[in-house]
This record gives sequence, structure tokens and C-alpha cells, in this order.
Amino acid sequence: MITRRRFIKKAGSIGIALYGASYGIQGLLKHAESAEGTIPDLVVTKNASPSTLTRKAIDALGGMKKFVSRGDVVVLKPNIGWDRTPEQAANTNPEVVLELIRMAYEAGAKKVKVFDRTCNSPERCYINSGIAKAVKSVDGEISHISDRGFIRVDLPHAQLLKSWLVYKEALDADVLINVPVAKHHGLTNLTLAMKNWMGFLGDDRGKIHQDIHQNLADINTLFKAKLTVIDAIRILVANGPSGGNLEDVRRLDTIIAGTNCIAADSYGATLFGLKGSDLGFIRNGYRMGLGEMDLAKLNVKVIDVGSA
Repeated sequence: MITRRRFIKKAGSIGIALYGASYGIQGLLKHAESAEGTIPDLVVTKNASPSTLTRKAIDALGGMKKFVSRGDVVVLKPNIGWDRTPEQAANTNPEVVLELIRMAYEAGAKKVKVFDRTCNSPERCYINSGIAKAVKSVDGEISHISDRGFIRVDLPHAQLLKSWLVYKEALDADVLINVPVAKHHGLTNLTLAMKNWMGFLGDDRGKIHQDIHQNLADINTLFKAKLTVIDAIRILVANGPSGGNLEDVRRLDTIIAGTNCIAADSYGATLFGLKGSDLGFIRNGYRMGLGEMDLAKLNVKVIDVGSA
């Protein structure tokens, strides 16, 4: 078993992502694939184009109409936080975003909105990530977050974070879809779905970094995504969250999709040679009843699209 300390020390090595992907499936998932006709808790698709992997994963969960109804306003939350290209794996892959918007409109969505509170220049992040172009190409609505758009919201089920400024347009959505990229993070070890909601928070987000593992769990008592899609087309195995060096990027051509962020993040951890229980924010979310982190207790369907 690879330890967390060893992972942090050797996250930049070429073998970690490949080991993690293999070990995670073979060593941690001690269950059969989904029985015929049942809807799995998680779907993992591999070895095809980003758009094909995304569509196959959602279809295996029951199709986008299971999550989006006619007339819904959908808010899609990718990571657009960094002035990086898709090849650098610091932001969500734009082809994944494009396909999800396309599928939401096919299911009858009235409008699909995309926005994120970026860490670098919003204009450069939106353009260089490729996400602005992808959103506009399928008639999605992409906008920069405005400081005037935040409202203070109570978190009655939180343990530490009792209230925070939250972007109202995200709270007003009929459907939230969480679309993070899987990558290394210097403070939390990894950033996946649970941490991706940081892009909807106002005020001084640096304060969240104090007791961050509990604060991230607390944030997830507020945001309830109907669908979580983790982009692991390319993963960043070191020097996250911003990255920048292509030597830190591993291409896995993988999508993880499900309805629960704890479950999705727990599987995402296996791509890095870890278990969900190795990550404090996942452990805390599990203890608060936000989802299951033991993959052996979940119905996971792995689809190798390339071998079909």
C-alpha cells in the first residue's frame, strides 16, 4: 500500500498515475461490475475521446434526462481558475464541458450557465483554458463572477463554517453539475469535486485554508450537485493546483461520473495511488453522512470504451 507521505514525496514520478489507476481498480474495487439493468453508483469510462467518454458515462448513469428536465436552468461548475492551456491539466478539459452542455440542452435545459471565481486573470483563464470557446460554441452562457453577486448564507449543518458569502446565481440554479479536473494540491494533497465549490465562494478564501479539511466538508453541506463528473483526461500529479510544467501531467483518458461527491472523489483518489480515507476532507464528509467513501460498498461500473 502506497502511503500518503510517499505519495507526496514522489508525486512527480511517471509511475504514480499509472500505478494509481491500476492499483485503484484492481486493489480497491473488490466488487463485481454493475448487474445488467441496474444503475451504478459510479461510472468510470476509459480510452476514448473526451466527448465520447463523457457521453458514455452519463448514459450509463441513466442518461442526462435523469438529471435535467425541460425548462431547467443548469449551472455547470468546471475549474477555470488558472491561466493554463488544456494540455497543462490545471483546468477542466473544455471538450468535457462542451459535451455536458450539449447533453443538457438535448435533455431540455432552458439555459446552461458556466462561471468560476478564478485565481488568475478571469479573461486569460476563460480564454486560454479553452472553456469560453467551448461554452459559446454550443450556446452556453459564460460570465465572469461579480463581487456584487455574493450573498451571505448560513450553513446550519456545518461543524466549523457557520456562514459564508456564496454566489447567488449558483444557488438559484435548478440543476448543479460539478465538473472538476483531478489534480495534485499542495495543501489538501488532491483537489477533486469537493474542493471545486471554492469557485462559488466570495470573501477571503484564504480563511478557508485554516482547518481546510473540515471547512471543505462543511461547504459540501450547502452545494448539492445532481451530477458530478471528474475530468481525468489529463491529471496533474505534482505542483498543483496551478501546474504549468507538462512533465507533471499524465494522460489517463478517464472520466468518473456519479451522483455523490464523496464517492466520486474516493475513486478519483485511486488514480493517484490513494484511498478516499487518505484524504481529510473526504473522511470528514463521510463522517458527516455526506456519502460513502468505501468503494467496496459501491456499485461501480468500469467501461473500457476503447476495447468495445
